[in-house]
Amino acid sequence: MKKAIGKSLLALSLAGLLSSAAFSQGRFDDVEIKAQAVGGSVHMLVGAGGNIGVSAGPDGLLIVDDQYADLADKIAASLADISKEQTRYVINTHFHGDHTGSNAFFSKHKKATIFAHDNVRVRLAAGEDTDPAMLPVVTYEHGVKFHMNGEIIHVFHLANAHTDGDSAVWFEQPDVLHTGDLFFKDWFPFVDLDSGGSVPGYINAVEVLLSKIDADTKIIPGHGALANKADYERFLTMMKETYAYVQDKKAEGISEDDLVKEGLEDKWKSWAWRFITEERWIRTLYK
Repeated sequence: MKKAIGKSLLALSLAGLLSSAAFSQGRFDDVEIKAQAVGGSVHMLVGAGGNIGVSAGPDGLLIVDDQYADLADKIAASLADISKEQTRYVINTHFHGDHTGSNAFFSKHKKATIFAHDNVRVRLAAGEDTDPAMLPVVTYEHGVKFHMNGEIIHVFHLANAHTDGDSAVWFEQPDVLHTGDLFFKDWFPFVDLDSGGSVPGYINAVEVLLSKIDADTKIIPGHGALANKADYERFLTMMKETYAYVQDKKAEGISEDDLVKEGLEDKWKSWAWRFITEERWIRTLYK
């Protein structure tokens, strides 16, 4: 299990290096944390790794995910520009390192309490040389609610999708949904098959989340620009159609390697990116 977890963390670390400088040099010196007001108390921080959601107000700061450890100081500085209040809570949407890397910093230096699904703590704790300070202190099976900054923040688990410990976060009053890595806007997603993820489970999770929102809902994806329901529906269509296509070919007896050579329909070519190429997406769908 430790080996599989290590591979998954390494894979997502590569996925998170969206800055060309950080990707090519393996460093974060040139990464800038950019903040965007979304609605109500909610802001979105973009840097390298998973997008960070922020609730900022008189009750303090709550953040959703915290990217890489090397970016902790930059993230803290960006949060200070939004509000001078204390960072009180961190919610991890899953265990991958580009979403949990700064846990120890916020736990030790900001005295923040970390929340996550039960399986997030289990997987983080199983990693080699894990700093205990990065582990979630409060875990849940199904979900939890926060009442702060004049809003209700709903956190709920979606099973066996991107991983086996995924959570989405809905900021009720401003109607903002943070999907974690249950949404890669306009990209093929990473489905961590070695960590409890599955394509059917991912599709089901997206359908559940879509059923909870409307056209006015703003969506903070795990990766990519601020989005809306139409963007998410387009993503779901891509997943369902490519999954059906690959499974039909598999049923016809076409091998995985031959299907990779054949490729997907042309309309899906633009969804490939450096981490989840067309080949990798086909192999994920085939398995």
